[in-house]
Amino acid sequence: MIRLHHVPQSRSMRSLWLLHELGVEFECITHPFDKSLRSADYLALSPAGRVPALEIDGQVLFETAAITEFLCETFPDAGLGRAPGAAERADWLVWVHFAETISQHAAALTQQHLMLYDDAMRSPIVMKLEAARIGKCYAAVEERLQGRDYLLDGGFSAADVSVGQAVYMSRHFAKTDDFPAVEAWLDRITSRDAFQKSLPTASDTVLYEKEFYPAWEV
Repeated sequence: MIRLHHVPQSRSMRSLWLLHELGVEFECITHPFDKSLRSADYLALSPAGRVPALEIDGQVLFETAAITEFLCETFPDAGLGRAPGAAERADWLVWVHFAETISQHAAALTQQHLMLYDDAMRSPIVMKLEAARIGKCYAAVEERLQGRDYLLDGGFSAADVSVGQAVYMSRHFAKTDDFPAVEAWLDRITSRDAFQKSLPTASDTVLYEKEFYPAWEV
């Protein structure tokens, strides 16, 4: 039994996309982005009250990179991981975890734009700094993609899922116009059926009501 606890437009989208790529049967429990994640029942699954949480065969995992590694090792035939000892193992691990480097800046901007309701609490300086840091992350991905269709020479993998979801979400705050390789790669991977299945449905409550939040907007 596999059960994913998910909030639309959050890091758990990364795990949802990966599960669809793996083609395994699973149940998705969708939660609102509210205090229900602090309930005793949910904290028993994820002690920090965050998503994702993945229940699988009597175990619970609650960090996206850990979930990615575990699922790829559990279902190796899908070819989305790189096993210990494989030539691309180190690069795979680096990019799977680099997704969180990107996401931390997007999370800071989500707080600035959406969580702080009083304009006096918001900082245009923080917004500009965090957006610039996302740009530096895009530059790193751009460099990596030179001469490649995917992040690894061996082809599409969970590294593309992880970084792709982080970039997809970060584009709410920092555009990718100056990074042609990133844009071509993102078009390539977001056209996949598994990505489309991971998007919010019409009945989901979304976190981001705008497609883009300028860094200077307060």
